[in-house]
Amino acid sequence: MPTSYMDYTQPNISFFSDVNKNRLNTRNSGNYINRLGRDVLNTLGEVSLLDIYLSSGRVVEPHYHQNAAELVYCISGSAVVSLINPFTNKVSNIPIKPGQVANIPQGWWHWEIASEDRTHLLAIFDAPYPEYIFGSDILTKTPVEVLAHTYCLDPVQLKKTLAPLKNETIVIGPTDECVQRQQNRNNGSSNYNYGYHPYNTQQPFY
Repeated sequence: MPTSYMDYTQPNISFFSDVNKNRLNTRNSGNYINRLGRDVLNTLGEVSLLDIYLSSGRVVEPHYHQNAAELVYCISGSAVVSLINPFTNKVSNIPIKPGQVANIPQGWWHWEIASEDRTHLLAIFDAPYPEYIFGSDILTKTPVEVLAHTYCLDPVQLKKTLAPLKNETIVIGPTDECVQRQQNRNNGSSNYNYGYHPYNTQQPFY
């Protein structure tokens, strides 16, 4: 959809942007997300994108976009895009490789897991500014007492369980601290995958 309110005769209109220079989130040098929205490129219509780089086993944490659908395109590497269908309450796990896409309807809970190092994904949204609600924020901003009471959980154990989140928005997980702890448990092995690649052998859902 064109930006019908844009005055294309104004001197401040722009048609170019370097996405590499607009960082949304950085976990480390191999795991980060760049972004492009209308605030960066003012001639954009109802579209925006995230440029996502992930190492094997890293996750764009569970979240949803309340104002936009999302199309995830795999440029290199491979990943599994998982979503929960709110109409059936079922989880779909969709493996994608270069040239393949997974579509996530607006407002659906979803996450992406890289299946190999140097995975590069492009997430395209039908809104100029995608909004986010992340699982880490739900877990850390909801009072422990409410969660414990609602779900009949031990509040002391729950608080201890959530402590590693440090009341932060994770975006790309696991954290490097968590990865280091796992490597230490594995006697210093650098072959980290967090033991979590459950969908690699599944076929895409059509």
